[in-house]
Amino acid sequence: MTDLNPTIASAPPGRLTTHVLDTVHGQPAAGMSVALYVMQGEWALLKQARTNADGRLDAPLLSGHDLVPGRYRLVFDVEAYFRHMGVDLPKPAFLGQVPLDFGIADGSVHYHVPLLVSPWAYSTYRGS
Repeated sequence: MTDLNPTIASAPPGRLTTHVLDTVHGQPAAGMSVALYVMQGEWALLKQARTNADGRLDAPLLSGHDLVPGRYRLVFDVEAYFRHMGVDLPKPAFLGQVPLDFGIADGSVHYHVPLLVSPWAYSTYRGS
């Protein structure tokens, strides 16, 4: 029997990606620090990265066999980013670090976790 859909066999492995949009300046949030944690009885740091000029990371946070089902947390250093951008923030800032907790149920698919952020509000969703 022949495989009628060869793209299924060669589908790319699952991956976890993110990007950040600065809603104050209407642009990607370049240079924002992002940390990824996994729940292993307590939160364990897996990776730290910084967004590029497009507000994205240069590589997936997790991919292939490293993307396993479980509870994860992304932490975005919003306060440091907006201070660096010259935004006049109170001390302490309303938003310092923004943690986003989410679950991964299937390690073979793409999970994209975008953050739209200002110094006073944020939103997220499961992107594509």
